[in-house]
Amino acid sequence: MESKQTPDAVDRILAQWRQERPDLNVDPMGLLGRLGRLRDHIARDIESVLQAHGLNSSSFDVLATLRRAGHPYQLSPSDLLAAMMVTSGTMTNRIDQLEKQGLVQRLPNPHDRRSLLIALTDKGFALIEQAVADHVANQHRLAATLTPDQQATLDDLLRIFLSSYEG
Repeated sequence: MESKQTPDAVDRILAQWRQERPDLNVDPMGLLGRLGRLRDHIARDIESVLQAHGLNSSSFDVLATLRRAGHPYQLSPSDLLAAMMVTSGTMTNRIDQLEKQGLVQRLPNPHDRRSLLIALTDKGFALIEQAVADHVANQHRLAATLTPDQQATLDDLLRIFLSSYEG
């Protein structure tokens, strides 16, 4: 199906490949190229909102994961690792940095004396409350190019595509 939209940079790349390699079906290159380019643009827009709160996507992810865990806003390091899918070394570094800023604290685990819990501090809770509100408002702004029906359709299609990787 041909697009009725004005050609974009990806269309120009595809046209060049079709000219130079007419034996290849480069249609998936368009889809994946647009997803990649869109990801880069969106990431920059998201980072700018997070930076206004003194955060980056990594620190935001830790604070947001603790916040959405519900009261008392604490998780074990292994639960944080499972929720965020990063290495333990990366997680330790993120927690160390957030602890230095007074946004999280390590607490003894009352159910297992050999382990700790990572908890939001009052300062961390206040920061993530405002940051997540601004983040969600920014997401609405970013998605506003599409109608609600288009957003739902795209979300359904991306869910299918993502499930091929994450099952």
